[in-house]
Amino acid sequence: MGNQNVGKSAMFFRLTGINVTVSNYPGTTVEFKEGRLNLGDETAEIIDVPGTYTIEPTSKAEEVAAKMLKEGDIVINVVDATNLERNLYLTLQLLERNVPVIVALNLWDEAHHKGIDINLRELEKELGVPVVPTVAVTGEGIKTLVSRIKEAKAHKKRHNEKERWARIGRIIKNSESIKHRKETLLERIEDTTVKPLTGVPIAIFVAFLMFYMIRIIGEGLITNVFDPIFEAYKPLVISLGNAIGPGTLHYILIGNMIGGQIDYVQSMGLLTTGLYVPIAMVLPYIFAFYLILGVLEDSGYLPRLATLIDTVMHRLGMHGLSIIPMLLGIGCNVPGALSTRILETKRQRFIAATLMAIAIPCMAQIAMIIGLVGRHGIAGLGIVFGVLFLVWLFLGLILNRIMKGGSPEIFMEIPPYRIPYWGSLLKKLWMRMKGFVAHAVPYVLLGVILINMLYFSGLITLAGKVTAPLVVNVLGLPEDAVGALIMGFLRKDVATGMLLPLGLSLKQLIIASVVLAMYFPCIATFVVLFRELGLRDMAKSTGIMIIMALFVGGLLNILL
Repeated sequence: MGNQNVGKSAMFFRLTGINVTVSNYPGTTVEFKEGRLNLGDETAEIIDVPGTYTIEPTSKAEEVAAKMLKEGDIVINVVDATNLERNLYLTLQLLERNVPVIVALNLWDEAHHKGIDINLRELEKELGVPVVPTVAVTGEGIKTLVSRIKEAKAHKKRHNEKERWARIGRIIKNSESIKHRKETLLERIEDTTVKPLTGVPIAIFVAFLMFYMIRIIGEGLITNVFDPIFEAYKPLVISLGNAIGPGTLHYILIGNMIGGQIDYVQSMGLLTTGLYVPIAMVLPYIFAFYLILGVLEDSGYLPRLATLIDTVMHRLGMHGLSIIPMLLGIGCNVPGALSTRILETKRQRFIAATLMAIAIPCMAQIAMIIGLVGRHGIAGLGIVFGVLFLVWLFLGLILNRIMKGGSPEIFMEIPPYRIPYWGSLLKKLWMRMKGFVAHAVPYVLLGVILINMLYFSGLITLAGKVTAPLVVNVLGLPEDAVGALIMGFLRKDVATGMLLPLGLSLKQLIIASVVLAMYFPCIATFVVLFRELGLRDMAKSTGIMIIMALFVGGLLNILL
């Protein structure tokens, strides 16, 4: 347990290794990680409790942290050595709960760099529990921490808040001293990136660099790794198709043969399109996005970005921390929707979830849009993403004006810049990739089966005729595009890919891409929105999405 931004996750991965599971606390959407640690002949279960400043809850995450405290045998309290006064408040609260505690005094190296000297013997004496200096990113002190876990001690003495702060003052006076030192280059950079005059241009550059790196890494993996693998896989699929022979089973498993060959995008078979789209077309971009996002998270840049755009977000009915759901939504709308719980009010969560679902396409869909529209040049992509940004901006202004309530101010700690610990970074990346594959591939396969069934039954043709006045006259799309719109409910990326065989013009591709991005979330996001917002607000959000998608699609049809 520990405050936020104290290196708790890096400590957890140091203790447990790569075999980690992520679960939701019962009855909530608050996630926590579980792992195993060998303690001699015993195996201990390690739980990474959500970051909290107090066990007197002020948010859902802190409420879960307080409940989980009752389930533990020993608490490893991770304390930021550079901010001892603030961290000790939670430490004293833990000691008052009569649970064995050992303190991991993390960021020990940064404390020395800042001129902070902590007398460990005196601090142990004051707290009455073992205190071990650690540097989680390098592993320093972890072995000593593990060897002393069984020395953890419990106390029973209770304090009120005033007494608690008075005791913290005495502890700091007796155990900590600070030396004068000069400002470092890294601290100057920290100041530069948080001031609007210099920070905004840097943020724009970082965003540009982020998406440029995602594109380079994603395209590189597709060209040099996944396409060769699927080319080598083709003969096996063709042989299987020949062995099956023509018929329904061939159509479901292999799909349509284009000129006697397999086209992974257009074939629409389970073993062709069903595997190629999520693995070869989407997974490389997901990998690149989460790798870059992990670097931004672990380096300490995201809190600065949240501070920079706080004013803009307030205009949209949120505050700076809303950038986190938006960034996570680019990777996948599901974690984006889940992360809206970091916002304090129901109003903020509704606005953030609605804006993310309607105007932030996931990386899987972005990859497909780039593949479809990007072939016609950069101008088409500029229109698609420019329109989505304008929708995000203006819809936020409208929702902020018409919805009752206000937006609380942002209260957030800005940690110092740190070099990411690559072990923790890669483990977190591995967990996110596993989650994507587990969710994406089944939905893609289900979607392929459903679309094939709809085509066989003639329902797609019927739906095309029924919605023709809307799809053809308002949106300017052919009737065949109805299949893609229906598919969008299951997987947006596959739905976007289904536009490829239709031979659409650039104008139609732009309209279809924008409408698919806006009109409805995929089913996985839909379920999460239901859990996060409730039935009534989810229905409102859905109505806004459909109305805005039709309005913007129709407007584009007129303007283009």
